Amino acid sequence: MPTLEPSEQAITVQASERGAALALLPIAGTLVFYILPASWQEQTSVQFAPQLLAYLALALWATHNHPLLPLLGLHPRGLRSGLWWGLAIGLGLGGLNSIVILKAMPAIGFDIAFLKDTPHARIPIAIMLPWFILCIAVFVEFNFRGFLLGRLASLESKIFSHPLTPYPSPFALLLSALTFSFDPFMVTTFQHLHWIAIWDGLVWGAVRLKTNNLYIPVVAHAVEVMVMYSAVRMVLM
Repeated sequence: MPTLEPSEQAITVQASERGAALALLPIAGTLVFYILPASWQEQTSVQFAPQLLAYLALALWATHNHPLLPLLGLHPRGLRSGLWWGLAIGLGLGGLNSIVILKAMPAIGFDIAFLKDTPHARIPIAIMLPWFILCIAVFVEFNFRGFLLGRLASLESKIFSHPLTPYPSPFALLLSALTFSFDPFMVTTFQHLHWIAIWDGLVWGAVRLKTNNLYIPVVAHAVEVMVMYSAVRMVLM
């Protein structure tokens, strides 16, 4: 298995980027969602608004920063290690979370039957595995770990006057994980299970900060969701 090492080139480039504060837009959108009337929160367009804000912010940020791919954690040399480490992390988290969802949650009195009625459950399995899940992983990781976490890490490095390192930005890591877990669509769709996304976000984010290799969280996210989706489908459907 390839070694898990940081990319010094990306860390150096990231230190001088412009427009990192745009990452605060989707965070603000998420906070605003929770103060809206309940009738508004039920609207699908409102639930997706913070993510749409994130992609708009990413597009604006991208016009002011070059080269773009290293800032997002994408390097040709990182693909091989991204596949290996992403597979290992995804299988580990997928197995752990499947046990939490199917065994631990029912044991302490939480209902999981609602998973049969989620949008993901309604999509034919031939579309979900692997294509739709892979697309979700790519878009979500570009948003939360590529753009949001990377920009928050850049802001934190400037505020606290320390250079970006292989282990930077604990506040950025925590804030990005909480924003991910409390994403309105995540909470509305997965209800009490959305808390699982906190430790997912912390693991994927910590790897992203250590290696600046976005391929790892993309692959880990896709593999984990495939494992959980398959396990839940076998038990509940």
